[in-house]
Amino acid sequence: MATRWIYVVLVTLLAAWAPDVAAQGRAFEPSDWYRLTTLSSPALSPDGSMVAFTVMTVVESENRRHREVWIAPTDGGEPYRATTPGAESSNPEWSHDGTLLFFESDREGGNSDRWAIRMDGSRPGEAFQPESWPDGSVPADGSFAVFTRGSDEDDDDAEGPDPYADMPATARPPFGGVTEPLEPARFDGRHIVDLGYKRNGPGFVPNAAEAPNWDPAQLWIQGFQPSDTARRITDTPYSHRGAAVSPDGRWIAFVADPELRPDSVVDAEQDSLALLPYDPERDEAPRNDGDIFVISVDGGEPRRVTNQTGTEGDLVWAPDSRRLAFVSALERTSSDRLWVVDVQAGGEPRNLLTDFVYEPQLVTWMSNDRLAMSASVGGRTALFHVDAGGGDIEEVVSGRRRINGFSFDGSYRNVAFVATSVDQPTELYLANADGTNERRLTSFNDALNAEIDWPEAERFTYTSVGGLEIEAWLQYPHGYREGERYPLVLYIHGGPHSAYGEGWFDEFHNLTGAGMFVLYTNPRGSSGYGADFTYSTRGRWGLEDYEDLMRAVDIVVERDDVDPERLGVTGGSYGGFMTAWITTKTDRFAAAQADRMISNWVSWWGTSDVPGLTEFEFYGKPWEAWETYIDLSPIRFVDRVTTPTLIVQSEEDHRTPMTDAEQWFMSLEKQGVPVEFIRYPRSTHDLSRTGEPWLLVDRLGRLRQWFTHWLGGGGPTDDRMGGSR
Repeated sequence: MATRWIYVVLVTLLAAWAPDVAAQGRAFEPSDWYRLTTLSSPALSPDGSMVAFTVMTVVESENRRHREVWIAPTDGGEPYRATTPGAESSNPEWSHDGTLLFFESDREGGNSDRWAIRMDGSRPGEAFQPESWPDGSVPADGSFAVFTRGSDEDDDDAEGPDPYADMPATARPPFGGVTEPLEPARFDGRHIVDLGYKRNGPGFVPNAAEAPNWDPAQLWIQGFQPSDTARRITDTPYSHRGAAVSPDGRWIAFVADPELRPDSVVDAEQDSLALLPYDPERDEAPRNDGDIFVISVDGGEPRRVTNQTGTEGDLVWAPDSRRLAFVSALERTSSDRLWVVDVQAGGEPRNLLTDFVYEPQLVTWMSNDRLAMSASVGGRTALFHVDAGGGDIEEVVSGRRRINGFSFDGSYRNVAFVATSVDQPTELYLANADGTNERRLTSFNDALNAEIDWPEAERFTYTSVGGLEIEAWLQYPHGYREGERYPLVLYIHGGPHSAYGEGWFDEFHNLTGAGMFVLYTNPRGSSGYGADFTYSTRGRWGLEDYEDLMRAVDIVVERDDVDPERLGVTGGSYGGFMTAWITTKTDRFAAAQADRMISNWVSWWGTSDVPGLTEFEFYGKPWEAWETYIDLSPIRFVDRVTTPTLIVQSEEDHRTPMTDAEQWFMSLEKQGVPVEFIRYPRSTHDLSRTGEPWLLVDRLGRLRQWFTHWLGGGGPTDDRMGGSR
């Protein structure tokens, strides 16, 4: 009775929000995706007068994306292009003195992808590659930079010609191999002896051709004058990571192996641990994999600052050069915390966040008394101020939106960021550092926004099994009219440790534009709600998280405007697994679309580029946890599936390889279940995000056609959906 009452209350609240008139703009069509402009990587100049940022558009006729660096004056002037449209440019970053704007570019004539333009005139100058401007951590006076790199010694002592020089890199005999080609010119296969020979994105990569060359990352220092050369500070067998110089220019903080062991010893230990059978006492115990040390800029012996479990990172000095802030989780399955340690006085680090649920990102020290950090608060993003003494955490930039790339000016008066909401694509914003006086600096998507109606989404929460509160959204169909009933599609995110939220998403608008509700949730296992929530699904994928999803569906089908006979379900990666899993457990959905799917955890483990995911999530390798791998594999229960299913998979996806989709397609075909299988060439696990534009839009169209056909509307009329079975 209590559960039923909760459903009634939620349904009543959702119904009360429902719009009662048709939308004024037209519906989104898949081809509109080509017109979208996406902003990212904002960088506020040290004097606060300009924001540089990346603008990405789509060149539809050439089936490609194009990126440029633009600049927006903060006084309200018109944004303008800073880089040539004839090259790809992105990721702007200001020099500490604001005279140069660095960016990455593929333009011709350079020896690297790092370019710069002078910014001490009225407009940017010509791009050039600075020969003596180091990239690293800079003290307050801007006199030098500290950075890390290898020993810079020439270790190439090869003698004579390379007999394999003309072979593809993956075909050359790797180090440790027993066999070699009889005639190198006639072998163009792949020779593999180690893991890591394929990765999603890069594809197949060669194993090492020579014995490991341990070249630990050392600390270097270099000034900014043309005559200044780099000077190495350290010469050790261990690497230095995350180097940060104190504002007074006297000390360098870095992270290293807790015992300062040589890299070769640490790597050998990690390799040996990876080969051992799963051991809960060893593999679940807290580990100390990295500690903070400080060293004088003149060199000498490092001094230990921390000695706690976890790996410290994101080192930020206080303006007083006495304290360090850093981010660390004491255990793999605990939340990241923001810590402060007194470098001069010593002592234990202090946890500034205590029981604050959310995890810190983009930490910076604004003044001796106050830090700033961003955090995902469930499905939205916010900027917080944190009292350096602990206790006071204030949310200053918030709202129902996703925000990325917070960037402050040199005096921490203003902050720039890119934001998006459910009904607004990305734009650039500026606010005072305390969150007041927020204003929008760009209008790249205004013309598209004026033409197309982007339906809003109602946010709601509900209580699921175990008393856990789950966040969810119901996005309305385009042209919604009260009194009519609409089909609904449940969307399931990937990961599983990612999250949906308060951002514009093409896939949702694709289906709402076709007249469907879209329901999306962040079930247990999602990020943004603390580590306990995130890792609550270990060894239990498809169990309580399935209940979380079904309870959301139960809530919304109680509405008068949702047709319970026209329900669809879709998702990618973990969402693709869960889509298949759901169709083995219920026939309430009239159609399904499995994207980047997993049907068999044993075959997935043996073919994916990240087998360590299930080794951690399922507590071991397959032979150490047979029941978990098999019992959580949808293929075991495929004989129960009756739901018409569209399968979409990428030929070069090494994260969720093609074999699992093939097994699912074969099984459904043999049982006479309506099924279609789309295989996209030249595409990876990231097709829906960064794939070729023509293929990405084609995929949007096919999802729309599939659900329109099975849930009501036009689309293909051939119900056979395939050949012989």
